[in-house]
Amino acid sequence: MISAISWVPKGAAKAEPAVVELPSKEEIEEMIKSGVLDKSEDNGSENEDADMDAEAEAEAEKQTGDVSQALAVADALGKTSKNNTGSQLEDLTDGLKELDMENYDDEDDGIELFSKGLGDLYYPSNEMDPYLKDEDDDDSEEIEDMTIKPMDSVIVCARTEDDVSHLEVWIYEDSDEGDSNMYVHHDVIISAFPLCTAWLDCPLRGGEKGNFLAAGSMEPSIEIWDLDIIDEVQPCLVLGGIVEKKTKKGKKKSKYKDGSHTGAVLGLAWNKEYRNILASASADKQVKIWDVAAGKCNITMEHHEGKVQAVAWNHHVPQVLLSGSFDRSVVMKDGRVPTHSGFKWSVTAEVECLAWDPHTEYSFVVSLEDGTIRGYDIRAAKSDPSSESKPSFTLHAHDKAACSISYNPAAPNLLATGSMDKMVKLWDLSNNQPSCVASKNPKAGAVFSISFSQDNPFLLAIGGSKGKLGVWDTLSETAVSGKFGNYSQQPKRPKT
Repeated sequence: MISAISWVPKGAAKAEPAVVELPSKEEIEEMIKSGVLDKSEDNGSENEDADMDAEAEAEAEKQTGDVSQALAVADALGKTSKNNTGSQLEDLTDGLKELDMENYDDEDDGIELFSKGLGDLYYPSNEMDPYLKDEDDDDSEEIEDMTIKPMDSVIVCARTEDDVSHLEVWIYEDSDEGDSNMYVHHDVIISAFPLCTAWLDCPLRGGEKGNFLAAGSMEPSIEIWDLDIIDEVQPCLVLGGIVEKKTKKGKKKSKYKDGSHTGAVLGLAWNKEYRNILASASADKQVKIWDVAAGKCNITMEHHEGKVQAVAWNHHVPQVLLSGSFDRSVVMKDGRVPTHSGFKWSVTAEVECLAWDPHTEYSFVVSLEDGTIRGYDIRAAKSDPSSESKPSFTLHAHDKAACSISYNPAAPNLLATGSMDKMVKLWDLSNNQPSCVASKNPKAGAVFSISFSQDNPFLLAIGGSKGKLGVWDTLSETAVSGKFGNYSQQPKRPKT
């Protein structure tokens, strides 16, 4: 399944991502000391195998020249057993002498192996060899596929298949002729089932900007991965989580890191204005604000009575944070005054997703487990917790849980919703009177995540229970192009 989707802004990814470097001896020693590579009891058999291998190597060193060589060759041919007799060893040694293995590579005069009788043919360069031209073409095509062009759209999806979870980096190519092409550029294997992602450009490894993805999972930690590195095996940063330490008696004791969540991380939101700030929502009923540059939690808020499912920063007032919970409430707080109780809205079901309207600072929508979408105007919020603030609109959008919502970044009042009922729908929210302008079954199964692109605002990425990433060009729908087509501004392609 695909549980989360994030778009990478055009130009943010390196044209040629680097391949990870193997750790040095000092780094390996440091990882061993930190316990990252510490062997668990489950690896007892592996330790035993290693001990047996060491004993076998020591035994082999005791053998003398020809006998040792004979054992190795015979073992490779599968003709020896563990109970070799002395006579067998002598026979093998004699056989090796007859084969004269040391002079095996010496050429015999007048003999041309694998020849057609024309002698040894060779070419001064690979370019002149007709047999290598296809290989060169394949290599150039592979290099071209691995190069991320400035006009390429990049999508990262959190995908799980056969109990293996990974982050897949997809390239979406859109040609002038209207044809599109999608393929996986590279992927990263992660250790736990992913639940949410957030892209961020905080320069964690120097420079002005970076290309990173934060991933929340069933674990209490948040992993941040560098998307510009291929074959990476460890995140560049881990926020929170569990650390294991050995007691004096040799037993392992688990302990949460300082500031860590103690439950699964269900929601993430990156602050685009304060680029080092990341908010997280957790099953431990807490909302945390992290400084990713410092690698620590700055603020912990406990204003919900149930699991916190989603968080979202306001686009226009970046200090304002929304959070939605299983306790059937949405709370708005100012990160500068975390002790303030904030403003609270009660809803009719568990919160699935939150989204601020990018076109105004005072409106947001919330999707619920019962398939309902509600819109709110924060100007109508009341400071008295006992007073209920009515929604601007209530929309019965889906028959099952509305798992994901996404505002179109270019067209005001255009909202997409995705649901467990396998449908994705597009809504016109004008005048707080929602009307459906298009709907589609993208064949993704239960829809868990949808997201409009910032660069190509009418492209909607879709992921669900079938594990297949889809991209819907919503402008291809007549009703959408008719109502919102004037907001379409396709970027000009550079001349080549």
